[in-house]
Amino acid sequence: MRRIRHAVEEDLPRIVEIYNASIPGRLATADTDPVTVESRIGWFSSHTPNKHPIWVLERNEDGIIGWISLRAFYGRPAYYATAEVSVYLDPKHAGKGHARYLLEEMQTACPQMGVHNLLAFVFGHNDPSLRVFERAGFEKWGHFPAVADLDGTWRDLVILGKKLIPIE
Repeated sequence: MRRIRHAVEEDLPRIVEIYNASIPGRLATADTDPVTVESRIGWFSSHTPNKHPIWVLERNEDGIIGWISLRAFYGRPAYYATAEVSVYLDPKHAGKGHARYLLEEMQTACPQMGVHNLLAFVFGHNDPSLRVFERAGFEKWGHFPAVADLDGTWRDLVILGKKLIPIE
């Protein structure tokens, strides 16, 4: 059985462990070296349950197997209703529908948090993530060719977006 809950500071080491597991594959993050728990304390503290949460996904026997977060987009007041979404899973639990589940649950909660638009920043070569977001109704809103140097290979960044609340 799986359940989602708000992350607490004691979850940060596991959140960082899951994040760091994504770095070697060069698919999900532009970080090229592992991050430390200490370096992520400010990031963690910048999230709030009522607007920009971090949720963890737990399975009974496995503990925390993934997480999803929202963060403010671009840091200017006019973008208050737009958030960037990030989803990370323990590699042992990837490809089993957990990312889609987290994304669907977050989309359902967004209107109550005042989030009208979601953005996802995904490398152009990250086919699994592109599929997850596209199946969730996200569309391509931007494309930045060859902007990330991953070990001497230049990678594209795709911005996917979804309007959760139509503009009247």
